[in-house]
Amino acid sequence: MVKQDVLHRKGARKAQDIPTNVLELLNLGKIETVNLTEWLAINHFQLIENNFSRLSIPKKITQTVLESIQEQKKPSTMNTIKVVGESLYTQLGDNDLISAIFENLKKHLSDTIRCYAPYLISLNRNINIEEKLELVKPLVADTHFGVREVVWMALRPEIEKNLTEAITILTKWSKSEDENIRRFTTESTRPRGVWCKHIDKLKEHPEMVLPILENLKSDSSKYVQDSVGNWLNDASKSQPSFVINLCKKWEKESPTKETEKIIKRAKRTIDKK
Repeated sequence: MVKQDVLHRKGARKAQDIPTNVLELLNLGKIETVNLTEWLAINHFQLIENNFSRLSIPKKITQTVLESIQEQKKPSTMNTIKVVGESLYTQLGDNDLISAIFENLKKHLSDTIRCYAPYLISLNRNINIEEKLELVKPLVADTHFGVREVVWMALRPEIEKNLTEAITILTKWSKSEDENIRRFTTESTRPRGVWCKHIDKLKEHPEMVLPILENLKSDSSKYVQDSVGNWLNDASKSQPSFVINLCKKWEKESPTKETEKIIKRAKRTIDKK
């Protein structure tokens, strides 16, 4: 049993300050990370060795995944997660085990192991974008920040490929009671984004996402407000007039503190010029 002081820890600021027992439990997959420092300190090789055999993943596949981790030229946490997810899917292919393994990954106590799961869906060529989004929805709503970041990055290429249909689906999601689901609708479609490929079509035609943006223009959640503001700031770098006109419109239609915060964040690049 994990001690309460470990479960309710604040988390070290530096990797070297993470207690040995905490790091051991993290790499055993018995506790979640509580901050970015811990998330970046995970030893994926150890975590996989300690857990994959219990998740119905054949030993041969596990070995190939471990080899793919070692073969990275410039390893990073985000890239390692992607490599693991892609290697798993490549090895499993259309294997009947894939659905069961996805469920096992998705429900695991370790947030890092949950991060591997969305790639089994995003890479699957046998299901459409609506099915993909529905399958990853529990991960979109995950309580852990790391899982939420990985899932939008994993699904973003599929969203770009099926942009019109995806926007229609995400417009409905933008009305969700869950702030994490609402935030996904803008974070996954940011024209420029962070640590990801730009969506050129949205850089040129940001108006395509107006149905989502309009639903979130006075969102009560700061988490969502920041994402909407960042989305518009992205758009302002290629289509500043769109952002300026939309902000003017919102100032008249929605004179709330929430909208004011979004507009301030949205115009930060424009206001520097």
